Amino acid sequence: MGGKSAYDVLHERGFIEQVTDEKPIRDLLERENITCYIGFDPTAASLHIGSLVPIMSLMHMQQCGHKPIALVGGGTALIGDPSGKTEMRRIMTRDEIDMNAVAIKKQLSQYLDFGEDRALLLNNADWLSNLNYLEFLRDVGSCFSVNRMLTAESCKMRLEKGLNFIEFNYMLLQSYDFYYLCKNYGCILQMGGNDQWGNIVAGIDLTRRLEGKKTYGMTFPLLTTAQGHKMGKTEKGTVWLDAGLTKPYDYFQYWINTEDLDVVKFLALFTLLPMEEVQEAGKLSDSELNMAKAVLAFEATTITHGRDAAVAAWGAAVNTFGLKPVRSNLFPSSSIPRTDISRDISSMPVVAKTREEIAEGIPAFELFYAVDLCATKSEARRVISQGGAYVNGEQIQTFDEKISINHLNQDGEILLRKGKKRHMVITVS
Repeated sequence: MGGKSAYDVLHERGFIEQVTDEKPIRDLLERENITCYIGFDPTAASLHIGSLVPIMSLMHMQQCGHKPIALVGGGTALIGDPSGKTEMRRIMTRDEIDMNAVAIKKQLSQYLDFGEDRALLLNNADWLSNLNYLEFLRDVGSCFSVNRMLTAESCKMRLEKGLNFIEFNYMLLQSYDFYYLCKNYGCILQMGGNDQWGNIVAGIDLTRRLEGKKTYGMTFPLLTTAQGHKMGKTEKGTVWLDAGLTKPYDYFQYWINTEDLDVVKFLALFTLLPMEEVQEAGKLSDSELNMAKAVLAFEATTITHGRDAAVAAWGAAVNTFGLKPVRSNLFPSSSIPRTDISRDISSMPVVAKTREEIAEGIPAFELFYAVDLCATKSEARRVISQGGAYVNGEQIQTFDEKISINHLNQDGEILLRKGKKRHMVITVS
């Protein structure tokens, strides 16, 4: 294998939190191509930004010549993973889970090449649903120590509030997945978030007992922003990877609003740009740091939604927020447009009004409420009085300032903005 090994790539980009056997794993990934897997939870019809670290890790593994298995947990979702949860989640029906699993399989195809058997999409319901309970207890349950299971973080967090027997079985089922994938697909590396460490180690032990094979585990850090916020959570809710749930423009905006201290880390984790270029971003400040955020947003949007959607989102952001073009010598590997481009109005939130509706003007606080930029009129008054509301890029001075046809720009639109992140285009006909 030429060039950097998968271990080197993941390590330098900040993916690795823990590994079970560092030197053997490093040596293994340097000398041969292996099969690895990560499980994905199908409790929603789409994955979200919180799933991007494992997804990107599989992309890197594949690019380095290894074979990824994306395992949709259609079977384990029937009982629920207690890891990181403070209470039991709602039990879903098999039909709900199957529908979500189909959607997630399609979504993962955006990131991994499943052609010519280069990667696999599997659903653990295919084997877990057919298990005989008595045989499972005898063959698998006998390999587990209850005392040891209770020391796992996924169990310890729940003991005070109560951990039911259904969830207690989760570790056995995930361990069985690793054993099954090793036996039937030659998979020898399980990867996942650091909250999965106990489950991964248990799967390694079970596979050794039942199959007599050496397997390995790797975990990723559980990311928060520099301010301690959970990745993918905004005032508008979860940032989904599905364009029908989170528009590409809103997805782009999430990344462009990255905090300064997170830019280098996020460029390393969520783009495929060379690390030499990523590290240069640590030397940038002010307007150039904003250019780095634009590159981050563009590259992340391209990976998830395709370049056309990323270009449209970039064009809309240029017009709405006055982004400056990225200098040609910054991030030369990025295909981000280097000049201002025309805006694609279809990528932005839009509300239509007639000329009659705004002829005499609408008080700003009422308009911000009417177009859902603010949840209540009192919130709109407060935002405006605190200087957080804008029309066509100009700060609104009073809460009852009237927005009328006099505010139409050359495109026959009115651009409203709340703070740095929320915006709305009013088209007038």
